[in-house]
Amino acid sequence: MEGEAETVVGSSSKPCGQLEDYYIPDYILKPGAQQVLVDHAPPCPIVVFINSRSGGQLGSSLIKTYRELLNEAQVFDLSEEAPDKVLHHLYANLERLKMEGDILAVQIWRTLRLIVAGGDGTASWLLGVVSDLKLSHPPPVATVPLGTGNNLPFSFGWGKKNPSTDQEAVKSFLGLVKHAREMKIDSWHIILRMRIPEEGPCDPIAPLELPHSLHAFHRVSSSDSLNMEGYHTFRGGFWNYFSMGMDAEVSYAFHSERKRNPEKFKNQLTNQGQYAKLGLKQGWFCASLSQPSSRNLAQLAKVKVMKRAGGLWEELHIHHSIRSIVCLNLPSFSGGLNPWGTPGTRRAADREFTAPFVDDGLIEVVGFRDAWHGLVLLAPNGHGTRIAQAHRIRFEFHKGLAEHTFMRVDGEPWKQPLPKDDDTVVVEISHLRQVTMLANEPCRSKNVNDPSSPAPAHDSHGDGKDPAEEDEAEEDEDEWEDGRRKFGAADTFKLPDEIDIAHLS
Repeated sequence: MEGEAETVVGSSSKPCGQLEDYYIPDYILKPGAQQVLVDHAPPCPIVVFINSRSGGQLGSSLIKTYRELLNEAQVFDLSEEAPDKVLHHLYANLERLKMEGDILAVQIWRTLRLIVAGGDGTASWLLGVVSDLKLSHPPPVATVPLGTGNNLPFSFGWGKKNPSTDQEAVKSFLGLVKHAREMKIDSWHIILRMRIPEEGPCDPIAPLELPHSLHAFHRVSSSDSLNMEGYHTFRGGFWNYFSMGMDAEVSYAFHSERKRNPEKFKNQLTNQGQYAKLGLKQGWFCASLSQPSSRNLAQLAKVKVMKRAGGLWEELHIHHSIRSIVCLNLPSFSGGLNPWGTPGTRRAADREFTAPFVDDGLIEVVGFRDAWHGLVLLAPNGHGTRIAQAHRIRFEFHKGLAEHTFMRVDGEPWKQPLPKDDDTVVVEISHLRQVTMLANEPCRSKNVNDPSSPAPAHDSHGDGKDPAEEDEAEEDEDEWEDGRRKFGAADTFKLPDEIDIAHLS
């Protein structure tokens, strides 16, 4: 609701300055538009992507305000235009103008910043598109919290409450974007392989109707015994978390209910109330009583990790009580909670772990028994069950008592069919490159080299590997290499393999 929205994000406002500081002329955005001369290049040119379906009516209202303040052509409604096509055309036009000696195009290419307004899934969609473009100078991204959880914006100091949409609030946000600092974070590549289901879709979301961050590709390689005809392989990327189990089941129920009855989900407060009700209804608060042991993750999957780049796979022991696993990149989950916390040195089990840095090439793996276990995160120094920190993690599902489980990537859930015969469903997560975010203060995320960050307890990328281990690791690294070439986050973005837009720069 409007009265519950935030007007200013962060600890203090920053001067917006002149709106010309953010303005991009038509001829930069639209190939063929008449070229114009400007007195000076804008110091903070921006392109804005807004999901008009997010935040009840806030998305549409936000689009209207941004278009009133800026050039309408630099504000895009994601329900009408895909970001991959927009950025592909924009950067192709920038490269053409740069080669023609256009000084303004060079300046905008150097200083361009992106704003994305939507839920965590929308933000991840745009980050995947930017990653797949493989630009030599990718633009940093600021996030506006228009979803329910808003973990991505919260992690970088942009708040978690839906914003106000009046002109003064938008100008205040633009000032924060202009003065925000750039921050590198790890990108995580995910591959899902499963046999093509013979039955129809699981209403109201089909099993193959996956989030924007996962899209299909078909690859049959003689070096990969699992990749064979009759299987679907999906790849994508995430920046906040991948989760599996009961928390994803509640999220799936929420998204399904919102698809059936969108009129019930008009604002953030109502959405959070509905989420809590569904959690109770699904039995998340009394999982040991309401859920059979066959749904425990130890019964569903074999979990392996590679703790450092080039290391060997190690099988993890998952306690039989764990009903939800979260693979976490940022210190914000379920609306701002930090499941990993800061490991100490008192307990022997914690001594091998470090603080959760967002650029250390490691992902934190945390387990939960039920929602009551999750409530310990509200207490000082509260955390979930720390399981591992890893450079790669693999889940292998074999035939069992359960027909399906639930998975979620950056807030977008799906119902995952499990093997019925002697098949294997594989989910593998691995580190792949980094993206640049814009951070406002106070920022919860920490870099390894940030002076305010706690010192790492150990070097997770140390040497000392046996040569035979290195050879085995190299062979294993090649297993998914074709699929790791890009995230595949933008299904509509297709460039021939021999063309790399970064080479134009």
